Amino acid sequence: MSVGERVDLSNCDREPIHIPGSVQCHGCLIACDPQGGVVQRHSSNAAEMLALSGPLIGRDLADLLGSRAATRIREALARGSDPSSPALLFNVELASGGRFDVSAHVFRGVSLIEFEVASAEDGPALDLARSMFARVRGEKDIDRLLEHSSRLIRSLLGYDRVMIYQFAEDGAGQVVSEDRREDLESFLHQWFPASDIPQQARSLYVRNIVRVIGDANGERCPLVPEETPLDDPLDLSFAHLRSVSPIHLEYLRNMGVAASMSISVIVDGQLWGLVACHHYAPRVLPMAERVAAEMFGAFFALHLQALKQKRTLDVATMARRALDRVLGLASQEEDIGGLLRTNLADFAKLMPCDGIGLWLGGQWSADGAVPPASDIPGLANFIGERAEGKVWASHELSAIWPRAETFCAEASGVLALPLSQLPRDYLLFFRKEIVHTLDWAGRPEKTYETGPLGDRLTPRKSFAIWKETVRGKASPWTDADREIAEAARSTLVEIVLRHNELMADERDKADTRQRLLNEELNHRVKNILAVIKSLVEHSLRDGRSTQDYVESLRGRVQALAIAHDQVVRGAGGGSLGDLLRAELSPYGGDGSRLTLSGPTVWLDARAFSVMALVLHELSTNAAKYGALSRLGGRLEVAWRVTPEGDCEVMWREQGGPEVVATGRRGFGMALIERSVPYDLGGTSRLEFAPAGLVAHLRLPARHISTSSGEAGEGLEGDNLGAAPAQPEPLSELGVLLVEDQMLIAMDVEMMLNDAGIDNVVTAPSAAEALRRLQDFTPDVAVLDVNLGAGTSAPVAQELQRLGVPFLFATGYGDRSMIPAGCEGVPVLPKPYESEPLMKALREIWERRAA
Repeated sequence: MSVGERVDLSNCDREPIHIPGSVQCHGCLIACDPQGGVVQRHSSNAAEMLALSGPLIGRDLADLLGSRAATRIREALARGSDPSSPALLFNVELASGGRFDVSAHVFRGVSLIEFEVASAEDGPALDLARSMFARVRGEKDIDRLLEHSSRLIRSLLGYDRVMIYQFAEDGAGQVVSEDRREDLESFLHQWFPASDIPQQARSLYVRNIVRVIGDANGERCPLVPEETPLDDPLDLSFAHLRSVSPIHLEYLRNMGVAASMSISVIVDGQLWGLVACHHYAPRVLPMAERVAAEMFGAFFALHLQALKQKRTLDVATMARRALDRVLGLASQEEDIGGLLRTNLADFAKLMPCDGIGLWLGGQWSADGAVPPASDIPGLANFIGERAEGKVWASHELSAIWPRAETFCAEASGVLALPLSQLPRDYLLFFRKEIVHTLDWAGRPEKTYETGPLGDRLTPRKSFAIWKETVRGKASPWTDADREIAEAARSTLVEIVLRHNELMADERDKADTRQRLLNEELNHRVKNILAVIKSLVEHSLRDGRSTQDYVESLRGRVQALAIAHDQVVRGAGGGSLGDLLRAELSPYGGDGSRLTLSGPTVWLDARAFSVMALVLHELSTNAAKYGALSRLGGRLEVAWRVTPEGDCEVMWREQGGPEVVATGRRGFGMALIERSVPYDLGGTSRLEFAPAGLVAHLRLPARHISTSSGEAGEGLEGDNLGAAPAQPEPLSELGVLLVEDQMLIAMDVEMMLNDAGIDNVVTAPSAAEALRRLQDFTPDVAVLDVNLGAGTSAPVAQELQRLGVPFLFATGYGDRSMIPAGCEGVPVLPKPYESEPLMKALREIWERRAA
């Protein structure tokens, strides 16, 4: 802002209020060299107020004030090093006979000496400050401290109105405490925009703890000599007498305020707020009382900071107790979703909020002021794109998600607490729009004068402008809110993880199982390599053609890979017969060597995983050392369900090398004998008969289920080594394949081509698939769920819109990665196999045709 430019509402935020070139006229100012020697400038009223004659510029301070007064001032300047805490001298007698209270400091190489008519010694100031300390020292609550302090300051300093004004993060302010004359209207709880106190004024409030305006209608006393654009302006940042911005004076006059005093409240080095005192007649607060006010302001800020820290600790403690309570209940509950929904009210107490909701497994539960249920899926998807599995919050949701404008009055702010790393389930806290329930608290009939600078400078107009600027905004989420949310997220994720365990004692056995699986992995890899070597050599001895040899070896290695994948994942359980077929198919030969018989038995996830390990060990042992290691050997596996519901499995080998029990148990034998008893609570017994190994296994009823009325799996004499019959080719189908791995995509294309499907379009990403769908509408689609940098969820949504049937392919052991809204879509486990793939495509195509 240039010198001489008119100050108005369009430029007041750039007004250089620290170099006004004048002072308030209830005191005077003299500027000297840093040592307080020769006068360089002075206020125009200095000669008259100090009873000095003749020119003042260039004269020695002792010549003007007397040697005694000048010596005291110079000593005070020498002692003081911080301009924000000027040296104060009370009742200084000048050579002219007048007595003054003096404030002196050095800033930017200039000594600034301010004079005000003496009122009292400094003793009453200390007594007043001590009295104020004593009356608020015992307050233990922030609201009580605010209320008591405004009342105390008004009673001791005598102003007509005392307000404690707190700043928000965006610079707006609210009156949080007030004590006033009974005939005055109330400003309590009202908000005012940040522009009412420009940034440069806030900076000076940090420098000057106490600021006094003696008369809003008083004259400004200019500095002598008058400053010009070529002069170095005198910086009055730390001067008590610095004159006041005309904009601020207009504001006070429009309110009818004649005098004011403010005390800055500095908390953690930041301007937390102000104690604002208004008087409706001119009034100058003497220096001694200003000192008491400044001391009280510092004490008040420290006490407020301590109470804020205590409140933060109390809130965190309460939140921890609420979380501990939920955690305690979780150990007794099986339904995690029901537990969280039942305790929503407890979660709402974790932090200030107007509503809370749980989006879990596609179901919505809520309490309080929340968005419409129809908007929650879209909100969850929007948050999932930004949260990245972390706590995420916004206090003006409609600014970044326009759809929220329809419900911003009820939920302008949202804090999302993810319950997993997947962008799917959230605990959501909501806050209303700030102004939704606020009304003007003053007397409706009260009017305010409109001054030369417009009706903007009135409390009511300021409040209206503030309401307009915060439309669509909620109270911001604090660092404390986020810390509590992080603690809650950790606890809830722990609860969710605990409930993924299927047995109550699983946690105690987790370490043992992990060690067992690590050893098994090492053992299993060696077995697989040995078996592959045996398959290669055995196929060579068969005397087949090269084509037959390749096909046979390829089928056996593929079957071995399938068995390995089932062992590792054991996803969601499976059929005992299917598991046996997968494990034994590499060794089946012409089918005459294996006999499998038994009813349809479904194993749960735990039993499936354990039996996969046991059957794989039995199978590889049979292939390496037992009945399946030589021609003429046979294996019979039979199972039945007992009247008690248990499943008994009999493994009997015949025709292999003679079995000799050495008494030594390797890891494989230990695994067969111990896994079923230890992990499932069943029994396992091995007989080393000369004709071949016999194994007796019993699986407890709680791990199995059967389908009543079924005749059985019909596996006796099943030719496990023969290639499965191919279905009729679906040659007319157009297929969209979304797969990010090129070699896997090529392999699937070959499977489809072998089945007669030539119209195949592949895409490595969701974006590319959506682009291809613009000019290609497939009959069916195969979507890899996890595409590395993202998922195929957008493609699934577009296919649903187009009415195109599709299936998901995934290497994960469960449906955890399946997008919301696709719960009924078929899932094909990876790695791909030709027969299951074609079967799945045929089923979804025939279902559509039906």
